[in-house]
Amino acid sequence: MAAQKTEPSRGERLGHFLRLHRQRLSPEAADLPADPHGGGRRRTPGLRREELALLCGVSPTWVTWLEQGRGVSASAGVLARLAQALQLSAAERAYLFDLAERRDPQEPEPAPRPAHAALRAVEAMGCPAYVLDRRWDVAAANPRAAELFLGWGAGQGQTPNLLRFLFLCPDSRLLLHDWEMRAWRLVAEFRADCGRLADSPVIRPLVEELAAASADFARLWRTQDVLGREGGERRFRHPRLGPLIFEQLTLRPDQRGDLKLVLLLPQG
Repeated sequence: MAAQKTEPSRGERLGHFLRLHRQRLSPEAADLPADPHGGGRRRTPGLRREELALLCGVSPTWVTWLEQGRGVSASAGVLARLAQALQLSAAERAYLFDLAERRDPQEPEPAPRPAHAALRAVEAMGCPAYVLDRRWDVAAANPRAAELFLGWGAGQGQTPNLLRFLFLCPDSRLLLHDWEMRAWRLVAEFRADCGRLADSPVIRPLVEELAAASADFARLWRTQDVLGREGGERRFRHPRLGPLIFEQLTLRPDQRGDLKLVLLLPQG
C-alpha cells in the first residue's frame, strides 16, 4: 500500500522558500564575485549557502539546517538580515516572518479596534465593490460586484469565495482577461495574505479543497511565490455587459487586517 503524502511542515516550507530565493539571486546582484574560487563554472544557480551565511553573519551549517527544515530557530534579527541579503520584497519579507512565527521589528504593533463599517460601505459605492475576509470569502458585496462576477459561481452551495470562483468556475476563464496571469498573481497574493495562518483550521481546508479540485491551483501554490496585493487595470469580457475596464483599488480598514475592501473604478 503506497504511503500517503504528508503536507510539508512550516519549517520545511520556510527552508524551501529560502532555498528558492537564494538560488534566484545572482552573486553580482548581491555584490559578490561571480566565482570567488577562481575560474571554474558555478555548479549551483544563484548564491552558495556559504555566501548567504557570510552576508547574514551566520554559519553555513546553520543555513543548511534551516533550508533542510531541521527546526533550527531564527531570531527576528537574523530573519531581517536574511530578508535584506535575499533582497525580498515587502510581501516576501512579511511571508518569511510569518513562516518563522516571528514578529517583524519593522511592523508596528496593532491596536485592536473593529471596523465593521467596511461591510456596510459597499452598499454606498456606485461602482462594483466587495469585501474579502482572511479566507477570501466574500464577506460583503454590492449588486454591481455580484453581477460583474457572474453571481460568484452561483450554485456551488457555499459562501462565494474569490479563489473558488477563479479556479472552480469555468466561466471565470472567459470573464477575466489574461486568466493565467491573474491566477498566478492572486495565488501569490493569497499566500502573502494568509501567511502563517496557511496551516490554521480556517485556511488549510480551503487550500486542500482547491489543490484537490484544480491542478492549476495546486501548481501555482507549490511555487511559493509571494506578492503584495496591488491595484491597477483590470479587464473583463462580460457575457452581458461586454468588454469592461476598471482600475482596482484595495483598502484595508483601519485595525482590521483580516478584511480587504476592493473597489473597481470604471475607466473610459
